[in-house]
Amino acid sequence: MGTYMITGATGGIGASIAESLAARGHDLLLVGRSADRLAKTATDLGSGAAAKTQTFDPAAPASVAPAPRIRTLVLDLSEPPRIEAALVEAGLPDRLDGVVHSAGVVELGRVAEMEADEWAEQLMVNLVAPAELTRLLLPALRAARGQVVFINSGSGLHANPGWSAYAASKHGLRALADSLRAEEPDLRVISVYPGRTGTDMQRKVRAQENAAYEPGSYIEPATVARVVVNALETPRDAVVTDLTLRRQSAV
Repeated sequence: MGTYMITGATGGIGASIAESLAARGHDLLLVGRSADRLAKTATDLGSGAAAKTQTFDPAAPASVAPAPRIRTLVLDLSEPPRIEAALVEAGLPDRLDGVVHSAGVVELGRVAEMEADEWAEQLMVNLVAPAELTRLLLPALRAARGQVVFINSGSGLHANPGWSAYAASKHGLRALADSLRAEEPDLRVISVYPGRTGTDMQRKVRAQENAAYEPGSYIEPATVARVVVNALETPRDAVVTDLTLRRQSAV
């Protein structure tokens, strides 16, 4: 089993990926802004994962495999210069099998309306923080020949009116992934471009678009998680570099 760090682990896609990896017995380092939400997530995952790892061998007494170790780390990704000190204080494993960058923020607005602080927050959280965190984790990732997953967006492939700042941050994230892949050939780097997904972020987007949030009209976070975990489990003779997911149209 491996050790994975997941940002944005208390909700949406990040939480679903954490649940999937915990169910497979991997150790996790969950990253988020709220200590309370992180503690609840860790408790929920720990109890659920322990139940799922129970095994039965008809030739031996029933046994329970050790539950994965789940740790938490409170980080404010809107302030990337403070990440290094937080990691030093927390103490990191010497080997890290993967990091999943799932945290993100969004603020819609036309170019004529968006102010500098709105641009800055999205660029810091969505781009600069993943770059800085990856830089600091590279020694541990190299030691394990690990994997880096960037949860991007359809906005990382094309930009629509009103999405300039968010799309710019996600286009930059795509460039970061492509450069990292070329610079670190022993690592596997995966960019994931989900369409609209049923998360709290999507609720906020729909409110900013003055439109209703319609459950069932979006990709499920668990579906994205399944795709990501499958990519992480790709045999070493291949690498999944880019994954695009779109909502299946109703028949």
